[in-house]
Amino acid sequence: MTTSQTSPPNYLQEDSLSEECKKLLSILPKEKGWIGSYIYNYQGCWISPRLIQGVIACQKQFQAQDSDIFLVTTPKSGATWLKSLLFALVNRMKHPISELNHPLLVKSPHDLVPFLEHTLYVDGRVPDFSSFSSPRLLATHMPFASLPKSIQDSRTKLVYLCRNPKDTFISMWHFANNLRRHYKDTNSIEEMFDLFCKGVSIYGPFWNHVLDYWKQSIEKPKKVLFLMFEEIKEQPKIHLKRLAEFLECPFSIEEENCGVVDEILRMCSFENLSNLEVNTNGKLSTGEGTKMFFRRGEIGDWKNYFTVEMSEKLNHIIEQKFQGSGLRFSYS
Repeated sequence: MTTSQTSPPNYLQEDSLSEECKKLLSILPKEKGWIGSYIYNYQGCWISPRLIQGVIACQKQFQAQDSDIFLVTTPKSGATWLKSLLFALVNRMKHPISELNHPLLVKSPHDLVPFLEHTLYVDGRVPDFSSFSSPRLLATHMPFASLPKSIQDSRTKLVYLCRNPKDTFISMWHFANNLRRHYKDTNSIEEMFDLFCKGVSIYGPFWNHVLDYWKQSIEKPKKVLFLMFEEIKEQPKIHLKRLAEFLECPFSIEEENCGVVDEILRMCSFENLSNLEVNTNGKLSTGEGTKMFFRRGEIGDWKNYFTVEMSEKLNHIIEQKFQGSGLRFSYS
């Protein structure tokens, strides 16, 4: 096993919390964490201590620009894939897909589209945005209500990616257990499923996170684009073109005729990205091995793990939580 698989990611190591953060944690509700000891309920969602510190820092310091583009997800909803699509799409003039050393061939999508609270503001860092070209491509798992006010109030565009809760749960469970290997134990699926159903998961409850952005996308369609992982998988060209139009960089007829859309989809495919050296043996600044972000990327993997009872229980919860919202999930 490599070091990148056995070392906990930086944002889970709790030895560098500020006194301010420790004081806050002492009064917040806490639950057993999926990775590490505890997660805490901060501003209505469950987050690990170091990430709470990162969230607070970017809430205080981050200043959005109207040209910024944010990719927002709950964890394990397909962010790695959409980061690559987003980067290739927005930078297709600067970095043509035919470029020999295209950034996506030599860098992880997570380095090209970094997370605010996980990476840029973790541990009291003050990020230097001078090296970022416009539009700045950034990512977050924060609920809408926890976003810095400058993001909420500006013309910053938010691209929200949602995945069906059953596959999201299975992907989170696998990911958490991979990160837990340095503790020499793993979480049982039954225990984690019960926590997920209670709403206790990193950045959960899942339904609150999804519904808040779903409502924002209806109220502010020019600011928030709501995408479904399953729909992109089934009709990638349609949704890539939809994303381009939302970001006001639509494909020209000439680009479509020259196959640019197909080339972007090919470069960013799971098969291509997962076989690149940088994504098989690389390591992120946050400590994880890049290979961890390429497990299967399939629809319906939950069927290999769920019992009938688990499926029925989550069906009931989802039906209840999303009733009247107009949002439907594909599980096939």
